[in-house]
Amino acid sequence: MSGAAPVERHLAVLGSPIEHSRSPDLHRAAYRVLGLPWDYERREVSSGALAEFLHELDASWRGLSLTMPLKREVLPLLAERTDLVEISGAANTVLLTPDGPRGFNTDVAGIVGALGDHGVTDVDTVHVIGTGNTASSAFLAAERLGASRVLISGRSLDGIAALERLGDRLGVHTEWRLYGSHVPVRSDLVINTLPGGVDPDDVADADLGEVLMEVPYDPWPTPRAARWAERDGLVVSGLEMLLHQAIGQVRVFITGTEGGRIDREDEVIAAMREAVGLELED
Repeated sequence: MSGAAPVERHLAVLGSPIEHSRSPDLHRAAYRVLGLPWDYERREVSSGALAEFLHELDASWRGLSLTMPLKREVLPLLAERTDLVEISGAANTVLLTPDGPRGFNTDVAGIVGALGDHGVTDVDTVHVIGTGNTASSAFLAAERLGASRVLISGRSLDGIAALERLGDRLGVHTEWRLYGSHVPVRSDLVINTLPGGVDPDDVADADLGEVLMEVPYDPWPTPRAARWAERDGLVVSGLEMLLHQAIGQVRVFITGTEGGRIDREDEVIAAMREAVGLELED
């Protein structure tokens, strides 16, 4: 078996829009280090088209990364889901197996890992902006970081209600407000989950927070990140989250399971960082 040639596999990141995604840079760097002849590309897949896309894949396909608007749409198409997918209601990773697609959520670990690189490992109050596909993962990340209170800013009452139910399940006190509120909010951490370039009038400039995590990374800096940096606040970019969630995806695609480490993982991570120009701060 040791002399067997690696089997070629196909992988892709799906979503709409998708041309900005840096996931191919990250994954190609990882598989290059590991000597795997796996290709990884971008595929434009819009809302409502995911089922047909999955149906047309052959056995050479190993896995998929999902972004907006597919993280929730994939759920009824999965043969198996992890507990984290069940509680978050979102899957950003699909492992393609003979028994059907299996869904994973590596976004939560991506947020926690990116913040941890900056020494943010313990928070009390977190402000989550947005109620879309990534907001539930941001909420779960806040809980993992020890948050006892989460404020939600959004425009969808249904989305807000879903996050309130998640808070009840986790035992985290939840408050909310609609966009346009100018009541200042104080928090240890702000996590903005809205798409790049979207900057609703939801957070007054008077709002204070120790740390801002901007999930969007294109275009960069976002208007909010630029304002935050002007007052010397700590900004953690979504590209750093993307790196950490991609590490989780590589583990899933290589081993078939989540968690644990892969061979030469430190070397793989270093190559992934270099591929997208991320340097680990001292």
